[in-house]
Amino acid sequence: MKYLKGVATLEYDTSKCKGCGLCAQVCPHGVFVMADKRARVTDKDLCMECGACMRNCEHGAIKVNAGVGCAAALIRGMVTGDVSCGCSSETDKNKGACC
Repeated sequence: MKYLKGVATLEYDTSKCKGCGLCAQVCPHGVFVMADKRARVTDKDLCMECGACMRNCEHGAIKVNAGVGCAAALIRGMVTGDVSCGCSSETDKNKGACC
């Protein structure tokens, strides 16, 4: 599932990757795959900014603002019933659309 094109905060520094593969194992949306003994980003727009990849990267190759963006708003909305993230127009918010 893609959220919004070009808004994910995910940053990946290939020079810091040591090839452990944990990012590919923990990513719930398959943003990372292993290729040539290094992680590779398949599609940054698949990132839901959960932070699992960053928390499991011991080498600091991955940075992401975990808990931000539409994915967090959707999850929060499932709990609270208010599915809005504050980054779209008032009309969209009233429809329950996130961004």
